[in-house]
Amino acid sequence: MPTLKDQLRTDLTTAMKARDETRTRTLRMALTAITNEEVSGVAHDLTDEEITKILTREAKRRREAATAFADAGRDNQAEAERAEEQILASYLPAQLSDDELATLVAAAIAETGASGPAGMGQVMKVVTPRVAGRAEGSRVAAMVRSRLAG
Repeated sequence: MPTLKDQLRTDLTTAMKARDETRTRTLRMALTAITNEEVSGVAHDLTDEEITKILTREAKRRREAATAFADAGRDNQAEAERAEEQILASYLPAQLSDDELATLVAAAIAETGASGPAGMGQVMKVVTPRVAGRAEGSRVAAMVRSRLAG
């Protein structure tokens, strides 16, 4: 079974042959981010889980940049950032629905016995590994905060 990095390389070659500039640019950027991470500190090959974290981070950057460009009235750049974010998202695991996330958060609260805002750290410590790239951290934190407050 090919690794995620191998899949990215294969898709890059396909995009280059198809002359798909957006996909080519995005996949090159992703592979560069992966390579930079591999050679920083002690050189090592990254696991698919680590690559998924990098792709999640890059997708979030694109989402934030698209918002900033849209707010500044630069719709062409915002659309380009959204297109790149969509390409990166296709390599990420499916995102949790609100109901699925609420179930995980409720289970973590019951497991830790946390109550009130002071217990947020305990709950986040339990729920974060379970979510693992399937929901953005700010979304998880907002759900935990609302459950503990109400």
